[in-house]
Amino acid sequence: MKRTMIDTTGMEFSEKVVSIKRVTKVVKGGRNMRFTALVVVGDGNGHVGAGLGKAAEVPEAIRKGKEDAMKNLVSVALDDSKSISHDFIGKFGSSTVLLKKSPEGTGVIAGGPARSVCELAGIKNIRTKSLGSNNKQNVVLATIDGLSKLKTPEQVAANRGKSVEEVLA
Repeated sequence: MKRTMIDTTGMEFSEKVVSIKRVTKVVKGGRNMRFTALVVVGDGNGHVGAGLGKAAEVPEAIRKGKEDAMKNLVSVALDDSKSISHDFIGKFGSSTVLLKKSPEGTGVIAGGPARSVCELAGIKNIRTKSLGSNNKQNVVLATIDGLSKLKTPEQVAANRGKSVEEVLA
């Protein structure tokens, strides 16, 4: 389920619910049922975030997850072919996600949780591989971790005190 919304800065964000889980707390009077929703939001232009919402009803949990995701937006360095600028490994908890740069026409080759993050970030060409734990929440956060730590060739050149041509050579 993918919906579009506009935030206060006028940017248009899409949201995608990655998972909805029913959680139960056993108390003296019986069981308390609640829901947790993992939501990813992105503008399709290099900004993406993930959030977790918890509530007694599913729509409320999704709304809270969306608000949390908007607070946790990160920027992604994209190149000309709408791919990432270099290969990288993102880690969160026991989940590891390998992100590989791909040429034009490859498409998004990724599993469910990582695919949601890549598509909403606006990446059109990428290959990913989920290593370690396949927990959806950790895979989403590992993907976002990897994407947020990517550097552009300009940033690398500035850090090394070289020109962009020297770095790319």
